[in-house]
Amino acid sequence: MRWLLSPRWVVAHVVVIVVAIVFVNLGFWQLRRLDERRTANAVGESRFESEPTGLDVLLGAVGSDLDSLEFHRAVATGSFQPEHEVLIRSQVHQGVAGFHVITPLLTESGRAVLVNRGWVPLGLDQVPVTEAPPPDGLVTVEGWVHPTQLRPALGPQDPGEGRLVTMSRVDIARIQEQVPFHLEPVYLVLLGEQVEGRPVLPTPPTFDDEGSHLAYAIQWFGFALIGVVGYLAIIRRTGRRSG
Repeated sequence: MRWLLSPRWVVAHVVVIVVAIVFVNLGFWQLRRLDERRTANAVGESRFESEPTGLDVLLGAVGSDLDSLEFHRAVATGSFQPEHEVLIRSQVHQGVAGFHVITPLLTESGRAVLVNRGWVPLGLDQVPVTEAPPPDGLVTVEGWVHPTQLRPALGPQDPGEGRLVTMSRVDIARIQEQVPFHLEPVYLVLLGEQVEGRPVLPTPPTFDDEGSHLAYAIQWFGFALIGVVGYLAIIRRTGRRSG
């Protein structure tokens, strides 16, 4: 078996060992990501199942840590301002394309919170959406808190100037430029019972999706095992030939 210590085989040993170590570490990395996903799901579920709290109370409690408010249920009281609505494009409901309707709710403090009132089909592409109006007068709404949506690295860029009727995401800072009142730094996604003649309510979030991390971990561990076993088989076959 001295041939196994030849330079060519030593290099092969090193390569196989390094590749196996890399694959195993990738498997453990996916398991760590699975743990992170499970923790995030547990945190999100805990927030969503807690009793709804006044949005002003939540904002006052967290300061600048707005991400910690995501999925908390909150209530806000005010009057909808449909003349300042914005439509978020590329939203699909039951396989049909449409928009999400974002309407400011002006509170008695003079500040407003954006409310995602739900989905409407593509034909309703003018604001205000008169075919699916918000309730009139002073109302109290309940929804879950969502931070402003950030543009992905390769996502579409909304124009930086002018009055936008449709946008690619709920960009609170951009919407702030076209409304006459101060907007809260988060928005609400409406919860409640479906009302005829109103937008289709968004689907409440679920927290049981663990992604594909476990499958990827098994895949990487499998690659490592296949590589090592296959390499040992090659060594055995080569040894038989040389013997």
